[in-house]
Amino acid sequence: MDVLMPQLGETVAEGTLTIWHKAVGDTVENGELLFEIGTDKVEMEVPAPVSGVLTAINVEAGATVDVGAVLAVIDDGKSDAASPATTPVASAPAASNASAVSRTPTRHPSLRLSPVVRKLVVENNLDPAHIPGTGRDGRIKKSDVLAYMKGAPAVQVQTTALFEPLKPPQSTPPVAPLKSGAGRTVVPFNRIRQMTAEHMVRSKTVSPHVAQGVEVDFSSVDKVRKEKGGVWRAREGFSLTYLPFIARAVCDVIKEFPNINSHVEADNLVVYDQVNLAIAVDLNFQGLVAPVIQNASAMTAVEIARAVADLAGRARSGELTQEDHQGATYTISNNGSFGTLFTTPIINQPQVAILSADAITKRPWVVNVGGEDMMAIRPIGVLTQSFDHRAIDGAYSAAFLRRLKEIIETKDWGAALP
Repeated sequence: MDVLMPQLGETVAEGTLTIWHKAVGDTVENGELLFEIGTDKVEMEVPAPVSGVLTAINVEAGATVDVGAVLAVIDDGKSDAASPATTPVASAPAASNASAVSRTPTRHPSLRLSPVVRKLVVENNLDPAHIPGTGRDGRIKKSDVLAYMKGAPAVQVQTTALFEPLKPPQSTPPVAPLKSGAGRTVVPFNRIRQMTAEHMVRSKTVSPHVAQGVEVDFSSVDKVRKEKGGVWRAREGFSLTYLPFIARAVCDVIKEFPNINSHVEADNLVVYDQVNLAIAVDLNFQGLVAPVIQNASAMTAVEIARAVADLAGRARSGELTQEDHQGATYTISNNGSFGTLFTTPIINQPQVAILSADAITKRPWVVNVGGEDMMAIRPIGVLTQSFDHRAIDGAYSAAFLRRLKEIIETKDWGAALP
């Protein structure tokens, strides 16, 4: 049975195999740890898909390969296993000095570090030998590097040869790299920026984007946040923001407008029963990821708030799993903390819509009291939805937003919190 490079996320096309835990000839059990892979977004331990004998390893530790590439072969006694001699081996970069694949995990830093950890070490000029690792077999995780940076001074080391960037093999001569100078600085894209760039261009090419927005009075939500925010923070350990209320309202409205929760496939619209809600998370200006709250439609506002805090924390510490990136059916991008008035977001493919929640600020607002219009100061914010005009018409999206506004403004949110 072929062992393939797994899909690490909907927008990730390749990954780096960081370490093998088995060697050719070893017996492996279904579910037993086989190897580890990583990108700038994710570090992941991958188990054996079947029980059997590992008969071939095609990719050495340190090599970067495409999703779907055959990494190894396991003879499970049920299918013909490929001969090791007939399958080429993808080598790691020369700088890693990788030799034959070893059964025992090596402590050489260039093989022990995932791409996200390698990037942190190089950018901060750290010596990985001084960083205690809490991962399996002492492997250094991103959280270990961050903890070390908080509690210990950086050790100056020469890192040029040890951490030479991994590059895929090229069949044509590379274009001469841009150089800084003459009043400019060239900043190369990291992997997460490359993936984002490709995904955004593809989304704008595939989907005819239309954006619509509504102004929402968040007085009802604000009242609950003021009344219960202190108790909430003391109990939960994080602040009660507007986002879980917006997310819960989105799930409510999708029940009435299910076509928002779908994707286009050929000449069909594939509509999903449950809402798997992706929440865009900024990585301190170093990139953007959108981990997924699975089956958010079955959660309360409290459960969504906890899920958002958990995903955001693990995203920023580099501890998201493969599953955290998969299956999203709708996305919310929360830019409110930056004070933006409104944002027209780009659709997260293959979805057909995405919502931007921007700053909620106190503004003069006309309210009706006893049949009379009066001016009041209310917390007002703009919610903007970009949608794919292949799948949705303007009237459908507008009706969705109108209902979303109505639920946020009128729902008894106090009853939703303990």
